[in-house]
Amino acid sequence: MSISFNIAIKDLIRIFRMLTAREQVKFLLLKEKMTITELADEMSRQTGRSYTRQSISSKLYKGTLRYDEVTAIAEILGYEIDFKKVPFNQ
Repeated sequence: MSISFNIAIKDLIRIFRMLTAREQVKFLLLKEKMTITELADEMSRQTGRSYTRQSISSKLYKGTLRYDEVTAIAEILGYEIDFKKVPFNQ
């Protein structure tokens, strides 16, 4: 049985932005077919710091990832973080 969804890309982006950082990272790991263990191993290799599945999971759960860790995760998964100026809502 196949289920088809007709969702606009802009709606998917809006939904993705509503997810917590933990949910976003888990979504991207799934999308890129990578486990948290593989992510931890690659972060350890690239940063020279020791990361484990448990330490990454704990940081995601507690919301304690540092910015440099977030950018490392994005880079490892093939993404970049982009800051965009938004209009001030009065």
